[in-house]
Amino acid sequence: MKQVSTLFTISLAIIFSACQPGSHPTDEKDIPPVVEKLNPMVLIPGGAFEMGADDDTGMPDEYPRHLVKLDSFWIDGHEVTNAEFSAFVAATGYVTTAEQPISKAELMQTLPPGSPEPDSAMLLPGSLVFVPTQEAVDLNDVSQWWSFVRGADWRHPNGPNSSIEGKDNYPVVHVSWNDAQAYASWAGKRLPTEAEWEFAARGALKGQPFPWGSEIPQEGKSKANIWSGHFPYENTKKDGFEGTAPVKSFAPNGYQLYDMAGNVWEWTADWYNSDYYAQETPGRLNPQGANAPHDPLDPEPKRVIRGGSFMCSDEYCRGYRVSARMKTSPTSGLSNLGFRCARSVFRAHR
Repeated sequence: MKQVSTLFTISLAIIFSACQPGSHPTDEKDIPPVVEKLNPMVLIPGGAFEMGADDDTGMPDEYPRHLVKLDSFWIDGHEVTNAEFSAFVAATGYVTTAEQPISKAELMQTLPPGSPEPDSAMLLPGSLVFVPTQEAVDLNDVSQWWSFVRGADWRHPNGPNSSIEGKDNYPVVHVSWNDAQAYASWAGKRLPTEAEWEFAARGALKGQPFPWGSEIPQEGKSKANIWSGHFPYENTKKDGFEGTAPVKSFAPNGYQLYDMAGNVWEWTADWYNSDYYAQETPGRLNPQGANAPHDPLDPEPKRVIRGGSFMCSDEYCRGYRVSARMKTSPTSGLSNLGFRCARSVFRAHR
């Protein structure tokens, strides 16, 4: 068991080890026609909103709620799909983080001082895959349901014997922040700021916890692809899906954006800083997030991810709330992590 624990710790280090979006017209190129056809962008009108938890159910890093002002911007109507990412790779020959081996020296830099040298097998390409347990487990021990799988990547989401054949309209997963940045640059877009993401997710509703309003997702008609039943061993599939779902499987929010809750977590441009909201100046226009990363639980620099995933439930993770924040390393690749892109609306006179 000690060897398994050590290997899992090393696996996490591989996945969770280590530019803000452009604001000038020259930073964003024309959108390739194939991308424009597959994922039309939605114009989000500028405005002001209260960012952060609207009630007392949020986590500490969701407070204090504060005023944010935003110019209009464009955002993808749904998460970037396998078809879109395939077009990017075909055009550029890009190789994702999960498809690349990691050097022993690079890995040792991410481990605590005095850690034993990793097994050579842990240096091979791979990514973390969610594997349901057979029974109830300690929900504080993520190693119970996350496994580092050699050969897992965006083309093989569950390992080398899996495939995305027939899943063109599913969200691409196992993409790191660096991968998402590379795609966005090719597509003439950028990653949304955390403020833009939350403003868009709220769908023009004020003071509501979810993209659709106040009804909890477990009640009534299924509103998002989340976990139903007991996590991580019993999924009743009330929403019709066990893992990821095709994009646009559920009703959009008020801005006609799909999957702003559940399905896969989504990268944003911002560094994660647990104290950022307390440090931010209320009423700032187009905030770009924290100047530097800070996580009191782990010194590893992280970026903010938003929206929750198919693994979120009221028992374990309530990331489907519009104000919920999560964080992970820029080199992370997970079977429940994807992204969507944004694009600035440029004004000749400001």
